[in-house]
Amino acid sequence: MSIRSTFTAPKNYNTIAWTFMAIGLLSIIGLWVTSGSSTDPKEQARFWASLLQNSVFFLLVVNASMFFVCITTLAWGGWQMSFRRVPEAISAIVPVMGVIAAAILLSIVFGDNHTIYHWTDVEHVKYDAILSHKKGFLNKTFFSVVTILTVVLWSLLGWKMRQLSRSIDDEPLATMEERKKYIFKNTVWAALYIVVFSLTVMSSLPWLWLMSIDAHWYSTMYSWYTFASTFVSGMALIALFVVFLKNNGYLEFTNNEHLHDLGKFMFAFSVFWTYLWYSQFMLIWYANIPEETVYFKPRMQGAYRGIFFLNLIVNFAVPFLLLMRRGSKRNYTTLTFLAVLIILGHWVDFYQMVMPGTMHDHYSLGWFEFGLLVFYAGLIMHFVGKGLAKKPLVALHHPYIKESVIHEV
Repeated sequence: MSIRSTFTAPKNYNTIAWTFMAIGLLSIIGLWVTSGSSTDPKEQARFWASLLQNSVFFLLVVNASMFFVCITTLAWGGWQMSFRRVPEAISAIVPVMGVIAAAILLSIVFGDNHTIYHWTDVEHVKYDAILSHKKGFLNKTFFSVVTILTVVLWSLLGWKMRQLSRSIDDEPLATMEERKKYIFKNTVWAALYIVVFSLTVMSSLPWLWLMSIDAHWYSTMYSWYTFASTFVSGMALIALFVVFLKNNGYLEFTNNEHLHDLGKFMFAFSVFWTYLWYSQFMLIWYANIPEETVYFKPRMQGAYRGIFFLNLIVNFAVPFLLLMRRGSKRNYTTLTFLAVLIILGHWVDFYQMVMPGTMHDHYSLGWFEFGLLVFYAGLIMHFVGKGLAKKPLVALHHPYIKESVIHEV
């Protein structure tokens, strides 16, 4: 069986990607002119909060691809080998996204506007008992070090995993001993990545980057909630590119069974996200303690009420009802629709995680905000396309490739 091992972008692919980025840049300029350059702190907050929401969301989404690679590596799962180069290509954009996100976050922290991160106002912290208690954690130095170190570690460990994958493209593993050593080396680096991922995405980073916007409030489930949101979006992004490549005649060894499994990941983590959402909300609603309900009141009863309930419909009800059927997880059109819907739904989820704490009742979700979304979509398309073209689409010499070729649900 002959396979198309080298990806060549279709005629309109790069045109669409550059068009998206151009629209996004115009939106950023428009948002700066109307809000960012304003003397009103609230208008400035709209500009910086929009950048924060998009940069953090899409960084965590593309980074979820490497987490998927590492957990399947650690589990010795070979079923994904026929399309593994897709999440690898997506994860290759982490350094770019990381630099953008870090630049935005540090600009906010060291800027003069304290409407996003109240704890950056030293004078205010002096007279705030809660923020004074948290200043060992919520301070500019700690925030900066953790942010920069995290981006560097994600980038380096992700590069190492991709380098190990590429290392056997030209030099097949001749003996069983070489294969065992290769698997062991992959397992060790994957485990190291997962440790770093757990200490950041599942722990400290959501507290610093997102939860500290509402610095007086806290939730012990917040980081896991953020992880579930971005991981299911990451799986949806992988599914989108797999379907795209299949529709263009690539990934011949990837079949409906692989798509079915990707659909099961999307279904399972949509349910898991809902479980975390319900657990967090229900405990706070039932206890009805003012220090805890202060987070949900503006989201559930204020200007963001519509988004609050739309969030549940788009991120739980629709994926749950449609992906429950076996056939929908094997249908290209349905899976593409749901993948796009899940990414958009959790983008909206991040919007309502960021904006009420910065803009309060000054609700604004317009063309500029969607323009930023389009910018990041174009950025991902461009860099993932370049990543896919750099190396063979299938790691034919990997010890687990046979398991993927004969994979059945």
